[in-house]
Amino acid sequence: MKKIFAFIAFSVCCNFLAAQTYTLEQILDSARQNNIAVRSAKHNIEAAQHQRKEAFTKYFPNVSAAGLWFNASREMAEMTVSPSDLMTPQMLNVLEQTLPPSVLAGLGTPIMSLSMLKKGVVGTVTAVQPVFAGGQIINGNRLAKVGEDVSRLQLQLSENEVEKSAEQYFWQLASLQEKLKTIQASEELLGDIHKDVDVAVRAGVAMPNDLLQVQLRQNEVESQKLKLLNASSLSRMLLSQYCGLRDTTFSLIYQTEEPSPLLAQQDPQQALVGTPEYQLLGKQVEAANLQRKMAIGQNLPTVAVGVGYTYHNLLENDRSFGMVFATVNVPISDWWGGSHAIKRKKIEQQKAVEQLDDNSQLLKIRMQNAWNGVEESYQQLGIAQRSIEQAEENLRMNRNYYQAGTSKMSDLLQAQLLYQQARDKRTEAFSNYQNKLLEYKHSIGQ
Repeated sequence: MKKIFAFIAFSVCCNFLAAQTYTLEQILDSARQNNIAVRSAKHNIEAAQHQRKEAFTKYFPNVSAAGLWFNASREMAEMTVSPSDLMTPQMLNVLEQTLPPSVLAGLGTPIMSLSMLKKGVVGTVTAVQPVFAGGQIINGNRLAKVGEDVSRLQLQLSENEVEKSAEQYFWQLASLQEKLKTIQASEELLGDIHKDVDVAVRAGVAMPNDLLQVQLRQNEVESQKLKLLNASSLSRMLLSQYCGLRDTTFSLIYQTEEPSPLLAQQDPQQALVGTPEYQLLGKQVEAANLQRKMAIGQNLPTVAVGVGYTYHNLLENDRSFGMVFATVNVPISDWWGGSHAIKRKKIEQQKAVEQLDDNSQLLKIRMQNAWNGVEESYQQLGIAQRSIEQAEENLRMNRNYYQAGTSKMSDLLQAQLLYQQARDKRTEAFSNYQNKLLEYKHSIGQ
């Protein structure tokens, strides 16, 4: 007869009876909030958002300002002026014919000395607006958006891995606590057998060796209990550290009732597009394509227009003026190396496409393998459930046979051991089924 095992797992020590209890959903929520991998992935999203905003600023003019003050040890420009320097050759010919030689000699004597630029101030403000940059600004913004999308997908992957590990730790601890419950049931059963055999030995209807066998089995169960207590304590510490819980004195609330009929398998091709791994591969192809376009843009002419305002007092007078200008930058020799860079980016794009196709096949194989694990674990769970029913009936019959004097104590203790092992195997089978189901859901992006 099938039984439904529904219970609250209490701590195995009396001091833990009033400890905090957690459900599976609470454990997963705590893991998502406190695990270092998830927090790091969230920081990466914030950094990617700022990078996207930084790329957006490239659409706007680049405004810059510069200032210069100087005071030289002497004037940076000096000039001496003579009358003859100011006259044309025609004028000198006329003067030579009309003026006396003494006057003509005086025309070569300097009459003025000029010096300038000993100190001064220069200030300028310019704003340059890119008009055409070979698509680098547009593709740079698209690439930054792809980077943000990638960081979000990586966060989803991190959360999936954290949830998967947290749930595995959860069912590991739940399995240990269920085995402890089985140990407690075995202790109660052996205690009842011990009482019955002790009475029978005192009455002279049973051999003292029967009582000794029961005591040896009780010692064996006690040893198993100590190992389970230590393993449970360590597992609780590990789950506490992984999920950021405050202490290690908590207990878990869970159910191990008979699972519902097996879930329907999803079509691998349809489920593939919803997995974050596949979406990441697609983003890699998109990023490689944009990087190829940016490599092309780096070898195209760039055009920009701008306005500027300048002030200076270099000639001892304040002077300011504005200007408009345009710039064209044509890379010529860069095409030599740039053509190879473009080809390299094209090869990287092709590699990304091939990786998408190859890894897509591997992802579908992973889905099928995970589904096979679900089917097998579900069948194993059914076998383990039937084994409990059979072992329970075998234990009942051997106990009745021993009380009737038609069976040996070793047969009864063997039946008790088989019943304990059957319950442990059912616990392990249920935990394995939960883990296999978890792996399949993650493989299809749920």
